[in-house]
Amino acid sequence: MIDFKSNGEIASGYLALPEGRRGPGVIVVQEWWGLDSGIKEMADRLAAAGFVALAPDLYHGQLAGHTEMDKAAAMMSSLPPERAARDMSSAVDYLADHDATTSDGIGVMGFCMGGLLTFILAALRPDRIVAAVPFYGFPQGDDQPNYRDIEASIQGHMAEHDDFFPPAAAKALEAELQAMGKDVTITVHEGSGHAFMAPHNALGTQDQALYDLIWPQTTAFLHEHLD
Repeated sequence: MIDFKSNGEIASGYLALPEGRRGPGVIVVQEWWGLDSGIKEMADRLAAAGFVALAPDLYHGQLAGHTEMDKAAAMMSSLPPERAARDMSSAVDYLADHDATTSDGIGVMGFCMGGLLTFILAALRPDRIVAAVPFYGFPQGDDQPNYRDIEASIQGHMAEHDDFFPPAAAKALEAELQAMGKDVTITVHEGSGHAFMAPHNALGTQDQALYDLIWPQTTAFLHEHLD
């Protein structure tokens, strides 16, 4: 765990370094549970693939257990949007300036709530975010960022069976972004359920075969745009 400055305050996050201690930088954005073991494990997996990964703690120490969906939903709903944006943006600056980071551009990968925030961070920091990989989450309703600000290439992965983030809405967002000339592909994976990548398998939807298919694609995509 590390601390970093966030608009005059102190935020924290989980930093994972690759074996060679240096590599391109990737921000990892948490699910609604908080900065839990699953998100730390995803950061570790990115480090094993050669990246410097930083997962900011957007809940500032709060966690929900994987059976506490009501608590997780309440924490997500009460997360101050401006503070979350500030902490993510400050994490980008911390990672970009870190001695271990070899890339000028930064990547971002997020899951569920973090998938939604991946789009928002890409729109907030087009000066730094050059590659984005959102998983089963995207902005809906009043949570829309200014998509025209996005400069990053986007490789999105959504679930076919997902009451939180419907696949039809995901494909509509893909069409909207492509019509703006954005480099975006959003894949809805057949037969999958929400949180199919989650190591903790809290919803019983983790799909190892799908993970084995997608993970090499995502790491290759990030290396392509960050190396």
